Amino acid sequence: MTPVLSIIIPCYNHGQYIREALQSVALCTDTPLYEIIIINDGSTDEATIHVLQELESEGYNIIHQPNLGLATARNNAIKEAKGRYILPLDSDNRIRPDYINESIKVLDSCPDVAVVYGDVQYFGEKNGSCVVGPYNLQKLMLDNYIDACAVFRKSVWEKLNGYDTHMPIMGYEDWDLWLRFALDGQHFYYVNKVFFDYRVLASSMSNSNDRTAPLALSGYMDEKYKDYIGKKYVEEMLIKNLKENKTLIFKLYLRAFFPGIINYLIRKKKISSERIM
Repeated sequence: MTPVLSIIIPCYNHGQYIREALQSVALCTDTPLYEIIIINDGSTDEATIHVLQELESEGYNIIHQPNLGLATARNNAIKEAKGRYILPLDSDNRIRPDYINESIKVLDSCPDVAVVYGDVQYFGEKNGSCVVGPYNLQKLMLDNYIDACAVFRKSVWEKLNGYDTHMPIMGYEDWDLWLRFALDGQHFYYVNKVFFDYRVLASSMSNSNDRTAPLALSGYMDEKYKDYIGKKYVEEMLIKNLKENKTLIFKLYLRAFFPGIINYLIRKKKISSERIM
């Protein structure tokens, strides 16, 4: 039988966690048929290689590739996926037992929805939960607030040519994919409950100390989306509207939604602080 959903698990030197991720999938009972595809992104850690060999001998579908990065790993695995829906799951994270069932129900009953996502619980070196909240295009343009661990239609992924393998910072491929889903007119569906657990590690990509990385990402995204969210476009729009609109409500709106850009424009003396106060 053809699986309804394909769970994609990239693994690079995280062999110590991957069985925990797989166990979380096994706890998803009474679900439609699904498949698991593990892709080894050129792991060099001996313990990880040993675990992957064990899993392969146990019958798990494992694809091996050189270390080409997260975007390429996911793309290569999804190309082999048989499910019409895709759930990316990092090898050090876990999903909740009802995630598969609930996401499939939404996508089956709502043909106009392309992405289903929920809230997240942190564990490891950080505890607490994050209520992600309903889909909002403006928020998505400003922030990568929807995690990669969301269920989406493979057909849309194919239409948009998958994850961007040229992103200058690993870990933002999902943000770029969601932006392209959104700008293509696809619909997102938010479920107000925790759907997965995110392991926070000291070595997490989000904890990078490379101070030049955000600048590289900003420049890349500004150029790629210059007709939608480019910094220059936003700056010109704000300056134009500040000159034309002097109401307090408008100024409060700018302060609330564009504080970083407003402060930048004031520092660069492109607008005066008196104009926005």
